[in-house]
Amino acid sequence: MPNRRSVPRGTLRLLSFSTLTGLAVLLWAEAIHWRASRRGFPLGAPPHIPRGSSGTIVVLGIANRGQDANAVNRWRARMALRSVPVGTTTTIITSGGAVRGPIPEATLLARHLRTELGWHGPLHEEPASRSTWENIRNVTPWLEDAAWIMLVSNSVHAEKARAYLRRQRPDLADRLVPARDHRFGEMTLFKPVLAVVGLIKLRSLR
Repeated sequence: MPNRRSVPRGTLRLLSFSTLTGLAVLLWAEAIHWRASRRGFPLGAPPHIPRGSSGTIVVLGIANRGQDANAVNRWRARMALRSVPVGTTTTIITSGGAVRGPIPEATLLARHLRTELGWHGPLHEEPASRSTWENIRNVTPWLEDAAWIMLVSNSVHAEKARAYLRRQRPDLADRLVPARDHRFGEMTLFKPVLAVVGLIKLRSLR
């Protein structure tokens, strides 16, 4: 009687290889985001923001087709909120136009921050930008008096935004401080795609 196997020969080996490859890709993406979250800041940037200071957090939107903030925009809103330094006067600016949907990304972000995340501090919307370059250019009027500035997005995109601020307004870029944009294991499945796209755009930028 022929020997019947429950699975074809080599299936377990293929599954093991696929699993290890997938884990390697996820770890690579985490490393790329971790590295990006620590780059593009002025030398000697303060590790801690002093209590009583006044600063601004800019949240950069991503293309959003629907009537509500999508998963990545909700993620960015959470990053912004957890980045607010304790004991400071912090203004949040949401930035992004209606690139893919009927409602500006800035409005969707602001709505999510207010209604879902409970942000009650100062909040401004910049609803006209259609690119990261325009994001930075259009929010600079709100940054003039900020003692410190955070640019919040997924880490690789935020690194590009910091480079744009350095090109447009190096005086303001000297006030950049790190946000809490990277957490290991957070939105893990999104990070490989965001890392690849971000690295391509950073390479073209350089």
